[in-house]
Amino acid sequence: MKPGKTGIARIIDAGGYSWQGLKAAYQYEAAFRQELLLAIILLPMVFLFGNNGLEYALMISSLLIVLIAEILNSAIEAVVDRAGSEQNELAGRAKDLGSAAVFLALANVVFVWALVLFF
Repeated sequence: MKPGKTGIARIIDAGGYSWQGLKAAYQYEAAFRQELLLAIILLPMVFLFGNNGLEYALMISSLLIVLIAEILNSAIEAVVDRAGSEQNELAGRAKDLGSAAVFLALANVVFVWALVLFF
């Protein structure tokens, strides 16, 4: 068995795989595109309404968490769909849990932004 790449070669490969994943999310996932658009619209507002580095970090990270959750949800859905098309309670539960993670991430944006903007 040939050992895998190590060091900088492994990091470069990992970066390439990550870039492919981001491109796939944009190309195939409408929800990711919508959430990315939301993040792009809200990002300039961070610097208008945030007062310091901590607020900037909280507001930006809340937006990134939505994108991360959506990518993970899409990955779960892809694996479940690949496993089979028949109805399965666990497959449905997995998809519902992924969707719930995205919902909570979006709620987190509302919560963080409301605290920063109004308190």
